[in-house]
Amino acid sequence: MADSETYDYIVVGAGTAGCVLANRLSADPGNRVLLLEAGGDDRPLHNLKQFRSNLMVQMPIGFGRTLNDPHVNWLYETEVDEGSGGRRHKWPKGKVLGGSSSINGLLYIRGQADDYDGWRQMGCEGWSYRDVLPYFRRAEHQERGPNEWHGTGGPLNISDVTEKHPISAALLEAAVEAGIPRSDDINGAKQEGVTWFQLSIKNGWRHSAAVGYLHPVMSRRNLRVATEAHATKVLFEGKKAVGVEYLQGGERRIAKSSREVILAAGAVASPQLLEVSGIGKADLLKEHGIPVLHELKGVGENLQDHYMVGCQWRLKPGCVSVNELSRGPRLLKEIVKFGLARKGLLTFAVAHIVAFCRSQPQLTRPDLQFHLMAASMDLEVLGRTQALVLEREPGLTCTPCQIRPESRGSVHIKSPDAVVYPRIVPNYLADPADKAAAIAGLKWARKIMSQPAIVPYLAQPGDPFGDTDESMLAYSRVAGATLYHAVGTCKMGRDPLAVVDPQLRVVGVERLRVADASIMPRISSGNTNAATAMIGEKASDLILGKTATAA
Repeated sequence: MADSETYDYIVVGAGTAGCVLANRLSADPGNRVLLLEAGGDDRPLHNLKQFRSNLMVQMPIGFGRTLNDPHVNWLYETEVDEGSGGRRHKWPKGKVLGGSSSINGLLYIRGQADDYDGWRQMGCEGWSYRDVLPYFRRAEHQERGPNEWHGTGGPLNISDVTEKHPISAALLEAAVEAGIPRSDDINGAKQEGVTWFQLSIKNGWRHSAAVGYLHPVMSRRNLRVATEAHATKVLFEGKKAVGVEYLQGGERRIAKSSREVILAAGAVASPQLLEVSGIGKADLLKEHGIPVLHELKGVGENLQDHYMVGCQWRLKPGCVSVNELSRGPRLLKEIVKFGLARKGLLTFAVAHIVAFCRSQPQLTRPDLQFHLMAASMDLEVLGRTQALVLEREPGLTCTPCQIRPESRGSVHIKSPDAVVYPRIVPNYLADPADKAAAIAGLKWARKIMSQPAIVPYLAQPGDPFGDTDESMLAYSRVAGATLYHAVGTCKMGRDPLAVVDPQLRVVGVERLRVADASIMPRISSGNTNAATAMIGEKASDLILGKTATAA
């Protein structure tokens, strides 16, 4: 076992929050910071052995390839899930600098103010919307300019859709006709409404946490970024975290920390690392022969994820959707357009239009989200991997998702070896409220797709949902999948199942924190990457003893 140097701070995981932490903690040249990443460098020319994969990372439309690419993706798999038709689900998670911000759909959604006020009401002091808004603003360079809600000058570039496909525009109008109000900014004063997505794109290229936070500071002499370095255990003296054990190049190494170890490995790997290090349910640890350092029954519990119900429609022959742009002469035209203007197909995100609405009129805030786009997807085998690719025939997508699920799952170790993937139990649609919301989402989808703005484009009216609540629930069970938003497995709070306190310190031990999406006590309302960047920003101030300043 090779000994390594001693650092002030060791950050485990170079995902969204980890990149933020590496940047902010190393801004003081007096702090020596080590960032450990199990994956490789995300830059094509800095990692030639996975040049093609990294090119797909940087090009927005490449997300369909990276979602099933083992070079940049952990490709976790859940246990058989009874609530979703007895299926296993692939769970893509980024295994590369930038983590999931390097392979996600590039959609920027903060969530609702009530989400964070709810965290505060659950005992998470300092996490109300008023408390966290400065961190959202500090993280952001909003191309629209600054205002009460948005900042400029931050590391993450947020842009608007540069090319508005006419059928996507028709979907927006159909949502308005269905009763969803038009919105200019669902990341502003209120979330309810329909509009074009805001995107983590700059000049036509993906603007991940690695691009925004890490690449500009990797030359700092006090920051070491170790790639292909798989953390296997947190090391302790008594109950004080003093370092991390990791694998790199087939060799087991040790890095020591004089101040803190911060886990930012995500909702799957962070609880796994706690358990293999002796923190978690005592019975589970003993079952795997792991000495119990400190019992925390909440480790790996409280798993939440957004479950989207896939809904696609075929368009009339002759309608040109995004699908047709991906092949033949039209693709050549799109490549030229990207080369000359950084616009067109190659800059498209996973969806164009976003809508937030209420499943029931008596609700006080939206609980459903729609991803809409003039494109339809299919899985194809490409070489040794599967990839999400655009279909050959014209199609569109109108996919509902409940944004505050009540169902809870878990992530727990299968082995004391951190290299062995853990057991993921999502428990989709386990709660009656989630079943009701799934049915309501399909009813909204049917309503949107029956409007005058979109019907003329459809090859045939109707849908496969059936006419009863039972048939709609049955469809939801077999047509749903993860929206890649796992959170909550190291929940923050003051209750007996809390894993970290509101300062993100792991309960019962010293000099160890968790700072990633796993600390969310409840999932944020919408795509979770923006909230994870905020968590990294606030965590850095908590560690350094600073207060928020907005960009």
